[in-house]
Amino acid sequence: MRWRSGKPRQAQRTACRFAAWLVLLLGMGTASAQDAAAPRQSLDDAWWTGPMLANSAETLPPGHLLIEPYVYDVSSKGADAFGSRAYVLYGLTERLTVGLIPIIGYNRVSQGPSSSGIGAGDQIVQAQYRLTHFHEGSWLPTLAVQLQETVPTGRYDQLARASDGMGGGAWATALGLNAQSYFWMPNGRLLRMRLNLTRTFSGDAEVTGASVYGTAPGFRGTARPGDAFYIGSSFEYSLTRRWVLALDLFRSHDGASRVNGYTDPLDALPAPVNLRTGASDAYGYAPAVEYSWTPNLGVLLGARVIAGGHNTPRSLTPAIAINYVH
Repeated sequence: MRWRSGKPRQAQRTACRFAAWLVLLLGMGTASAQDAAAPRQSLDDAWWTGPMLANSAETLPPGHLLIEPYVYDVSSKGADAFGSRAYVLYGLTERLTVGLIPIIGYNRVSQGPSSSGIGAGDQIVQAQYRLTHFHEGSWLPTLAVQLQETVPTGRYDQLARASDGMGGGAWATALGLNAQSYFWMPNGRLLRMRLNLTRTFSGDAEVTGASVYGTAPGFRGTARPGDAFYIGSSFEYSLTRRWVLALDLFRSHDGASRVNGYTDPLDALPAPVNLRTGASDAYGYAPAVEYSWTPNLGVLLGARVIAGGHNTPRSLTPAIAINYVH
């Protein structure tokens, strides 16, 4: 992503300061524990499902499997985007976890026809390699690098209905750094904290006809989504062994998308088309409640709120997820 002068550059500086502050808090976790007067909750006593948005920096033990399906509704003015995504992760080695994130969706709109049926979105494959591991008494958090590849399987062009658009048509590579640590509250209860930094680089998409990029029937050309940057943090408070209160905070920036090509009407000469959408920014939060029946099985109920930004509609996304580790 190319940061330009003005607001994007200011957002980058803000994100860097925010990231530095969060990393400092992650490292202070164990030091804060030394001052806790109350008996401290042990790490084994807290059962977590994970918050709504932030990725873990941990990896699965070799041969173990995590399955976490989400069901959600991105509700904005005049539209509902119902969807499901499932995290299917497998511990390949002690430090390496690989997996898939299958995504499906259905769009209901008030101004125009809704989707003709449930469709597949762009699918994601990922790998995460753990660099360090948190140990009680050490200042060092768990750190991991994550690589995700978006596979353009979702329908995005030759659309009879705009609401049938479920993907972007372009391969995209996301490189992220995940951090996770623990510290103890004055009452001895655990607070788990995560930090995610992700940058996404997009390729080109071949576009024909009406598409998610706003092109009309008869268009032929290419589209290039803008690169993106994301910073998010989460806080999870272990209320009891089974109950956890969670909160995510996030900010994102998407670069401008470019569309180049031509229209080829039947009764006229081809006309060049050059479109450019403006960059967008979004910020918001996601409160949630976690409940675990066992250390390996739990449920998450929460909602993501996009509270504001630039060129981004406000939205509310209630969601429920089941977390299972085998």
